[in-house]
Amino acid sequence: MVDIMSLNGWGGRLHAELVAYLAAERPDVLCLQEVVATPDAPADEMVYRDLGHELPQRANLFDEVRRALPDHVALFCPAARGDLWQGDVAYPSFWGLATFVHKSLPIVAQAQGFVHGGFSPDGYGEHPRSRTGHVVRLYDFDGRRPLTIGHMHGLRDLGGKHDTPARAAQARRFAALVRSVAEPGDALVVGGDFNVEPDSETLTILGELGLKDLVTTRGFTDTRTSYYAKPAASPTT
Repeated sequence: MVDIMSLNGWGGRLHAELVAYLAAERPDVLCLQEVVATPDAPADEMVYRDLGHELPQRANLFDEVRRALPDHVALFCPAARGDLWQGDVAYPSFWGLATFVHKSLPIVAQAQGFVHGGFSPDGYGEHPRSRTGHVVRLYDFDGRRPLTIGHMHGLRDLGGKHDTPARAAQARRFAALVRSVAEPGDALVVGGDFNVEPDSETLTILGELGLKDLVTTRGFTDTRTSYYAKPAASPTT
């Protein structure tokens, strides 16, 4: 059985706990959203600034996770290049998704594509910002069959997590990306931080791929951890 894990890296704000957890668990496949890579970073900890808010960021979370999983192929999928700050000095930084696949699982096909917008080279962009998705097709020798895994980081809408035309379009583009890689008979797993409610149209659209929702069908009412104290009007996924 292939051990698959999907997490939001949260810009590395819990990097010590995250890296230690990943090094101990060593999932066969890790799908990680909100990943940062800053080539010329002067420090490990830097600051992200947006709309009057400042948030700590781990400047090279991608490299830190890669070192924690040395037996994995590490794939980074940037959605934008913006700035992280050290004092009053800005440093170009890439932000996006990463997928880590154990070397015993050959990647026989893959696709990276935008589910909303396109690559933003001159800043993170206006909200709702560009979002990318990544899909890999592996061969599972234990199961004797191909396995396709996809993930995305869904749109963050300042108005909330309700359904919008942009979210529906995003789901359709993500489903098309999955279909471009998966073949009939594949085992299929799709995940990520969708930023929607459990009854969202997004999940209905993805359900057309033949997927089963493992959140609502197993009695979970929330996928947030105790570290995320922001209240929600209703459970989120």
